[in-house]
Amino acid sequence: MTKEVQDYVAEKTRELLGAFSCCAELKAAGQAWLDALGTADEAQATQTYIEELEEDIMPVESLIAFAESEGGAKVFGPEKTKEVAAHAREIQAAGARYCDCPACAAAEAILSKKEELLS
Repeated sequence: MTKEVQDYVAEKTRELLGAFSCCAELKAAGQAWLDALGTADEAQATQTYIEELEEDIMPVESLIAFAESEGGAKVFGPEKTKEVAAHAREIQAAGARYCDCPACAAAEAILSKKEELLS
């Protein structure tokens, strides 16, 4: 991985760590990756981080389904869930593949560098 890619992913990782919508497992993997940079553990931490990113990023179709479910109503509240579902349909119609919350946006940006991270 080039220094440029490393710096970009580190910046996006810090954004991810500060995102209200980032789950604890992804925060742990992101921090572990940052901590492993330049060490013998970097390659394994990178692989683990990518796996966690791919597991946690939410496809827009899943966001719509979740927002319209009972679980979504419990998380977002009965009125907000309608707004979230409508927003998700709107970004899907505009071509979005993933949720655009801060955590998913950072994850998508990081995953766009997957090949460079693994090389």
